[in-house]
Amino acid sequence: MGIFIILLACESTRFYESKGIPERYNKKEALMLSLSESKVLAVDDTETNIDILVDTLGDIYDLRVALSGQSALEQIEDDPPDIILLDIMMPEMNGYQVLNELNRRDIKIPVIFITAMDELEFKTKGFEIGAVDYITKPFHPLEVIARVKTHLSLKIAMDELGNQNEILEQKVSERTKQLQTTQDVTIRSLSALAETRDNETGNHIIRTQNYVELLALELRKTEKYAMYMNEQTIDLLKKSAPLHDIGKVGIPDRILLKPGKLTDKEFEIMKMHAKYGYDALEKASNQLGTNTFLDHAMEIAWSHHEKWDGSGYPRALKEAGIPIEGRLMAVADVYDALISKRVYKPPFLHTKAVSIILEGKGTHFDPDIVDAFINISEGFREIALKLVEHDEEREALNR
Repeated sequence: MGIFIILLACESTRFYESKGIPERYNKKEALMLSLSESKVLAVDDTETNIDILVDTLGDIYDLRVALSGQSALEQIEDDPPDIILLDIMMPEMNGYQVLNELNRRDIKIPVIFITAMDELEFKTKGFEIGAVDYITKPFHPLEVIARVKTHLSLKIAMDELGNQNEILEQKVSERTKQLQTTQDVTIRSLSALAETRDNETGNHIIRTQNYVELLALELRKTEKYAMYMNEQTIDLLKKSAPLHDIGKVGIPDRILLKPGKLTDKEFEIMKMHAKYGYDALEKASNQLGTNTFLDHAMEIAWSHHEKWDGSGYPRALKEAGIPIEGRLMAVADVYDALISKRVYKPPFLHTKAVSIILEGKGTHFDPDIVDAFINISEGFREIALKLVEHDEEREALNR
């Protein structure tokens, strides 16, 4: 709390500096100087009343005058004052109309009504439309001085608070951007670590990341997923997708890099990468506390090899029991594996890859996600072509 108070004190100093008030002044002196520089607009159609206000306030503030409501609005538009002393009963445009016009233009300036009408209904009406105070004629100069000083002091304090809030919001925004950048760099670093151990390339990670985003955007068009697939969730899904295979860092090279088909025993070891990824991300989550990004990443890592009919791994989850993150990644990952060249297979044609995924609807894949995929399969092809790595793959995608 002490640090926060010091921060506010520093920002308060900056506020006064921004007003041209030297640092040597203490807060009380600074307030007095700021008050003396305040602009006060007195609006009254009676020159005698204006003369009294000039005699009362002219030596204390930067006083301006207007003899009509229209003239006052023109002055306010050209050079807004810090406070307005406004008569109610004026020809052509009365004080209520002036204040209503200020409200319509969204001009926020404290208004004190000065009028001979002291009935409660007139005062109430003034307060209802936004006046901050009410002085009844005939007024005593000391009362006018005191009330103007009070409301100017409040305005200065509110301006200072607003300035502090703006600075703090800026600091929070900057800190949020720093955290976001740190998160993005962390994702790329972890993904790069997985890439160094795997036959799959960095472009595979970027492609699947974009596939997941495309699928999520398409699902958002449906009534079933419209609420869940908001902008923030889609962004988190996209950013966490590159960590789907992070657990492969725990798989021995002799299995991970084997060019041929894995034996049953080797495949059982390979399947452990889903749990390894989840466990690693869970440890990070336990250190950081609640973290939506890591929640998505953990689910993707652990469930992207689950199948709709319950025949997947590592938990044999079924249908809606499979987290949506895993269901999305399953389609993205399989499509990319099909259209990619591997040492043990050539790239499949785009049409063949689409056909295989369609055949897996309701068995391997979530039917809703397959439907979304079919709607945007050309978008998948476009992503793949932009990030293609081999001529064979480009040729297969274009056929």
